Formats: sequence, structure tokens, C-alpha cells
Amino acid sequence: MELKDRLKQARKNARLSQVELAEKVGIKQSSISEIERGLTRTSGYLIQIAKALDVDPLWLSQGVGESSSFRARPAIESNAELIGAMSAWGVDDPLDSDEVEIPYYAEVEFAGGGGMTEVVEVAGRKLRFSKETLKAAGVDSDNAACARVNGRSMERLILDGATIGFDKGSTSIIDGEIYAFNQDGMLRVKYLYRMPGGSIRVRSENTEEFPDEILSMEEYRRDVIMLGRVFWWSTVRRAPRR
Repeated sequence: MELKDRLKQARKNARLSQVELAEKVGIKQSSISEIERGLTRTSGYLIQIAKALDVDPLWLSQGVGESSSFRARPAIESNAELIGAMSAWGVDDPLDSDEVEIPYYAEVEFAGGGGMTEVVEVAGRKLRFSKETLKAAGVDSDNAACARVNGRSMERLILDGATIGFDKGSTSIIDGEIYAFNQDGMLRVKYLYRMPGGSIRVRSENTEEFPDEILSMEEYRRDVIMLGRVFWWSTVRRAPRR
């Protein structure tokens, strides 16, 4: 093919008229027409024309290189959905008709100190959820609660300081699901797996720093109080320092 043929094919593949291509390049439509009619065999704008058509300039000018007249652009993937604006609320603001408040749990130190902790509901600390959000997660609002994650064991998925929502009505272990549980007074958030003989595998997301743990059936029954399956988590990213 000659230059005129390659240009025609590339322009048609790009679905551009001569006028549209000329506008993208910043030249007159007559310049494109002259090339495509074979009236001129070169142009000082071939590189710009090739860029506008998303083709190899060497292929367009000399027919060397890719036999295809154009390089296919990768498909654009949508990976987000706009669901609405955010609104702030205070602790004294009344609930909307489609909202519920769920309690907040935290690990606190015993009054006597010594490093001993327990998991308790924090008085006056709650989060608001829409009823539709909980319904979509299959969670009864009476069974929903939230807590804060500390540490890096679940990072890459749930960051240090993130808030999680868990379902107190879902306490039976489903392999590979994330659960919040009280183990010897420590609030933990981990993947859980059932194993032969009734033992439980406790797995972190960050397995490089936090290897798997195995709890025997006796240890699990004695030391663990299941809080529920984690169905939601959220992290507020701090503003970057300039």
C-alpha cells in the first residue's frame, strides 16, 4: 500500500473524518485530502497525524513495522460506581427514617492495669448505617456492631486504624471468611478455617509477618468468644504532608 492507502485505512479505523483528523492535528482539511488523493507523497505533519490516529509513524510513512493499520487501545474498565454525596452528622442529630445506629466495641485495659484487657461496648460511641446497606449485606440491624482494628496483621486489605462492621448473628465459621472475636480479652480480626479434629486455623492477611496459628478444639472453646463475621470495613486516609 502507498501512503494514501495507509492513511485512508488508519483514518477509517479511527472513525475520523478528514475534517476531524485535520482538527486534531491542527492543519487544514485540504492537506489530508491531498495526501489521500495521492497529490502529495509526504508531509511535515506525518508524526502528528500518526499520533492522532494511534498508529506507528514509521508504518504510516514507509509501510514498515506492524502490518496492522492501528494499535488497538486497551478496553477501559469501570471499577467504581457513584452512589451519592457524603454528609456529616453529629451525635445529637436525629436518625433519618432509613438509618440505624450500631454499637462500637473496643479492647480496653482492666482498671487494675497489668496489661490485662477485655472487649467491651463503648458507651455513647456508635456508627450510623442505612438500613439498605445492612440489608444488602444480609445483616439484621439488631445484630450489627462495629470495632476498630489495631496493628498490621490484616494490612493490604484492612489497614491499621480501620473501622469494621461485624454481624453478631453470624458466628458459625465459614472457611475463608473474616471474623471478629475475643480471645483471652484481646479483640482480634482474622480469617478463620475449620480443620480436621475440630481445630481452627487463624490466618492474617499479612502472612509474611504474622504466620498462621492453630487453635485446638479445647483452646477455641475455652479462650474464644465469637463476636461475628466481618461484613464491612472502612479506613480514613490522612491528608499527605506537603
